[in-house]
Amino acid sequence: MAGIDSIIDLLNTGARAEGLRQRAIASNIANIETPGYRRADVRFEQVLAEALRSDEPLNLEDVEPQLYQPRQTATKANGNDVSLESEVGEMVKNSIRQKAILRLLANKYSQIEAAMDTGRG
Repeated sequence: MAGIDSIIDLLNTGARAEGLRQRAIASNIANIETPGYRRADVRFEQVLAEALRSDEPLNLEDVEPQLYQPRQTATKANGNDVSLESEVGEMVKNSIRQKAILRLLANKYSQIEAAMDTGRG
């Protein structure tokens, strides 16, 4: 899995997961006052780790982030468990991860472009 294509595929998979996580956070914030609403989160790192530990060949198309409800936070009187402070913190962390992934992708594409330009001389 050390090839450039594999690294780019892995970064693309991570970007897809962070996009889903951003949508989950937005949904949580949008439903902050909805009675009975339980916050959603994304399970990706665990899914990727399991795929990497597997004896099977890694196929990143099979590594899909999973939307789930952690149900670990206390609920308010209306049955809702969304905390604005917590969601904003998650949004900041997610944004940092997204930016890192996008910068790594940009660097990989720059390296590929530089290699192609070098070959033309």
